[in-house]
Amino acid sequence: MGRKLTGQRRHFLFYPELNMARVDILLVDDNPDELGLTMSALRETGAAREIAVARDGAEALDFIFCQGPFAHRKVEETPRLILLDIKLPKVDGIEVLKRIKKDERTQRIPVVMLTSSSRKADLDASYQAGANSYLVKSVDYDQFTRDVRQLGEYWLGLNQ
Repeated sequence: MGRKLTGQRRHFLFYPELNMARVDILLVDDNPDELGLTMSALRETGAAREIAVARDGAEALDFIFCQGPFAHRKVEETPRLILLDIKLPKVDGIEVLKRIKKDERTQRIPVVMLTSSSRKADLDASYQAGANSYLVKSVDYDQFTRDVRQLGEYWLGLNQ
């Protein structure tokens, strides 16, 4: 039986800085446990070499649109994939998604909603706003890591 995510407390000492110019994946999530597990699973695929992390919606928008502390970046240097949680501090994931898909410079970036919400309203709102895929995070550790590995392999390896 796989380990459960809920209640697990893990400490990850390293998160890549958001100052890097070119990234494979922008991972947007405010839960440090889930961030660490997701990053570990993605790194196992070998498909993602550079993973940037944003811990809230405002930070994600600043990174994507090269604003504030990321003004040195070029908006043309988009991530190959964005993994976006719905429930985020400052700016929620649906609003981040809408802004990405509204701007012609960023609208083609694949955005996968990676969230714990299985609510139909969240699913509908995500697809309405332009999500490319919607994945509900499993509470089973082994299943969660399998899902994330497959997600990375598909979007960064197989998908054209």
